[in-house]
Amino acid sequence: MRQKLFKKQFGAIALIVFFSLSFILLILTFMYNNYLAEEKYEILQKSCASISDFVKKGEDKNEDYSEYAVYYIMNNLASVSECDIFITDQSGVIKICGCSEWGTENNCEHSGTQINIDNINSIISDKRNTISTLGFYSSPHYAEAQIIEIDSDKVGYVVATDSIDEARNLMKRITQIYVISAIVPLILMFAAFSIMTYRLTKPLRLMSEAARAMARGDFSRRIPVTRDDEIGELAVSFNQMTNSLARLEEVRKSFIANVSHELKTPMTTIGGFIDGIIDGTIPADRQRYYLGIVHDEIKRLSRMVESMLSISRLESKEAQLKCEVFDFKEQVLSVVISQERRIEQKSIDISGLDSLPDVAVNADKDLIYRVVYNLVDNAIKFADEGGEIKFNTRFDAKNLTFRIENTGRGIPQSELPFVFERFYKVDKSRSTNKESTGLGLYIVKTIIKKHGGVISVSSVENRFTAFEFTLPINK
Repeated sequence: MRQKLFKKQFGAIALIVFFSLSFILLILTFMYNNYLAEEKYEILQKSCASISDFVKKGEDKNEDYSEYAVYYIMNNLASVSECDIFITDQSGVIKICGCSEWGTENNCEHSGTQINIDNINSIISDKRNTISTLGFYSSPHYAEAQIIEIDSDKVGYVVATDSIDEARNLMKRITQIYVISAIVPLILMFAAFSIMTYRLTKPLRLMSEAARAMARGDFSRRIPVTRDDEIGELAVSFNQMTNSLARLEEVRKSFIANVSHELKTPMTTIGGFIDGIIDGTIPADRQRYYLGIVHDEIKRLSRMVESMLSISRLESKEAQLKCEVFDFKEQVLSVVISQERRIEQKSIDISGLDSLPDVAVNADKDLIYRVVYNLVDNAIKFADEGGEIKFNTRFDAKNLTFRIENTGRGIPQSELPFVFERFYKVDKSRSTNKESTGLGLYIVKTIIKKHGGVISVSSVENRFTAFEFTLPINK
């Protein structure tokens, strides 16, 4: 998988780079070739104009310029501009050539050559730059021509040409230089890209390996977070997901273990006492006592089963809330009054009840009562002797917020994220109450969530524990 990703990424980047460099080279070649052609044509045009003017001015001044004088000018211009210059008669026959051979022998390979007069007229009339072989070159040449006139009479033509092979060879050299100069950056770029791709795919590869390990039940793998970008955020999210799955797996195992333990212990007790009564091990005068214990254990089993059924119903998508409007303050006071005896036994001071505001809530009254009851029950259970329980309620147009706080040993910070999980008990030694099933806070969270609210817990060890939930007023 990593190789496929690497090949795809590398191939895509390589194609982009190749086409980009090719496009740049094409544009550079086109622009430079146009520039070079314009320069060539300008030189050829000036050469033609200079020779034509030289001949015409000599005639205007009644000076008899010899062929050698004209050749001298032509040869110098041809040498400086590195081009071929010819003078033809009116029919296009070359009479004077600017090459060195013609200056030595008054004759060269071009002497007497017939240039098609139509080609010359086409060069003169064509406003665009012309490339032609003129009928005797083996390869195309840049070509310019101009009429030689004396007293407004056409006496011949001056033609200047330059081979495009030089421009082609120059463009080849430029291309070679461009390619050679691009090789080193390309090598460095592809090396850097390989390293970047490896670093990019390494966390993904580790995630893939960790995912396969999780599929086997191993949740110990974590992804090292070594970068502060999207991949780093993905690694953090993956680790958080792994932690959640690991915790979920622990909860699942703990749930099974707790259910097994919670069911096994009372069942063993019940079975032992029943066997003792049947086989006569327990004397008749003690049977009623032990039947009372059996009765209590059966009630505890019943409560546990009822709690799990309640959770199942609450988590069901088909479960519907039975909403009605009721006074939230009245409900809180009702719960506290029902626990008055327990509060007095522990000498707990209650504060905040007299300042609770009257607020009407549209929610499932029975379920919200259960939430408040569980929170008050926990506050009483874990408050220290002579401690305090504080109540606070505030609301706005949309939400009601209820807070209950009790003094006591508190909950360790490391345990706070897990207090709402099923069968989770911060410290089993803190409560000897056998009625506790470890499902109360999970049910509370489920009910609040079902209403579209949120619940949270805060605590400072040896000081206080506070639960706070927010509930929509009109569910």
